Amino acid sequence: MSNMNNSGDRAEDSAEERFVDIEIKLAHQEDTVEQLNQAVYQQGRRIDQLEAMVSQLAEHIRNNAQSGPNLGAGGEKPPHY
Repeated sequence: MSNMNNSGDRAEDSAEERFVDIEIKLAHQEDTVEQLNQAVYQQGRRIDQLEAMVSQLAEHIRNNAQSGPNLGAGGEKPPHY
């Protein structure tokens, strides 16, 4: 009878160890998911910044193109024209 009892204890210990391993893995996965969420959030913010910068640059180019590409700083053509 004691042999069956030892076998049952080993099975419980094994199940307990497996349960602890699963909890550890879950905790690591939760940490990884949080890190990934932070990375995605930061990348989203950076993308928003870059889109705003591109928009400003495009507006700047449009404004400068309207003043004429061959005009100098004073609105006159450079001497070689």
